[in-house]
Amino acid sequence: MLGTLKNAFRIPDLRKKLLFTVLILILYRLGAQIPVPFVSAEALQSFATAASGSLFEYFNLLSGDAFSHATLFALSITPYITASIVIQLLTIAIPALERMAKDGDEGPRKINRITRYLTVALSLITSYGYYRIISGSGYNAVETVENVPSAFIGVVIVASYCAGASLIMWMAERINEFGIGNGISLILFVNIISRLPAIFSQYVLNASSAWTAILITLAVIVVLVVVIFFVLEVTNAERRLPVQYAKKVVGRKMYGGQNTTLPIKVNMNGVMPIIFASSIVSLPTTIATLAGADTTKGIWHFFSYESWFYSLIYFLLIIAFAYFYSAISFNPVEVANNLKKNGGFILGIRAGKPTADYIKKILNKITLIGAIFLSIISVVPLIINMFLSSSVSILAFSGSSLLIVVGVVQETARDIEAQMTLRHYKGFLD
Repeated sequence: MLGTLKNAFRIPDLRKKLLFTVLILILYRLGAQIPVPFVSAEALQSFATAASGSLFEYFNLLSGDAFSHATLFALSITPYITASIVIQLLTIAIPALERMAKDGDEGPRKINRITRYLTVALSLITSYGYYRIISGSGYNAVETVENVPSAFIGVVIVASYCAGASLIMWMAERINEFGIGNGISLILFVNIISRLPAIFSQYVLNASSAWTAILITLAVIVVLVVVIFFVLEVTNAERRLPVQYAKKVVGRKMYGGQNTTLPIKVNMNGVMPIIFASSIVSLPTTIATLAGADTTKGIWHFFSYESWFYSLIYFLLIIAFAYFYSAISFNPVEVANNLKKNGGFILGIRAGKPTADYIKKILNKITLIGAIFLSIISVVPLIINMFLSSSVSILAFSGSSLLIVVGVVQETARDIEAQMTLRHYKGFLD
């Protein structure tokens, strides 16, 4: 491992990518410490403590405590994620956007531009909602200044939150373009990692006895080891379809005739289905909270993470997004056509449409296995939390958080692995 990293730093362009990624993440954490004007951090922390066990606790986790500390990056990467989901769904539903996405290099640039505009719009709406919440929370989180209009204070707070979300979007895109790994995933990873020590220490320090603290520590270690093991096993698992290439004579030389395999990964989507599903499932409660509705009563209670309905919807959305991303990243028809053009065929299957149908059938089965695994890891802690007190409410989000952390580490390691292999260096897996 250390030798691989040493070799990576010996390659100039790879070293630049690694250092650039680290620099962006450091700048992000520095920005997460910049306070927003006219917002009392002490009062907002009291509000966050009172909101323990609510959806805002999850938002605070994803923002790396930026929300409870009234900092510039309180919105985190959530607006950018939501905008990306909406645009990708519209790309499939609207033919004009689909044609635009496939229009060479210029089409994706236009799609990215639309995503940025939508991100800014969602940031403005969310920022205004946050302002309404903290100003009417009863904790006097918004400070008043003599001779300064309240409208001006509100504009400054909303503009600060919106600017922070836009800057995070820019950072994520810069990582995607010039760095290593996925920008969205890495920012979420940093936020969760920065929050985990405080969460763990909270339960250890609040333990009734030393033996209880030891048991909590051992339980956390066991859970971490088990989750990491299964995530790595499922992520590395793949179905290999046997492929035979026909022999072809060109001049005096014979080409083809070799046997190979077509690998289909069980979890080819990584943690993106979890990230997107959590954003969508929390949307109704977020809207209700921003509108000032009581989320503990009426229909809104069904969208609380403490309800069975929430767990069911979360489970189904993870599966749906897993199939959605599989359809985007892996096209059976295109794969079948490429095999046919190169004289390849799957043993026992005719070339062309039968091959595409066979690959699609296998892909659907494999995707279902990976999606169910992700759903179980994310939903089981929610179900356990229903039978426990609110003092351990953060357990509800532990499964998805651990999956994000492990998945991002492995995704980034594979990116470095690919870069090393391309340059004929041994990677992490060798």
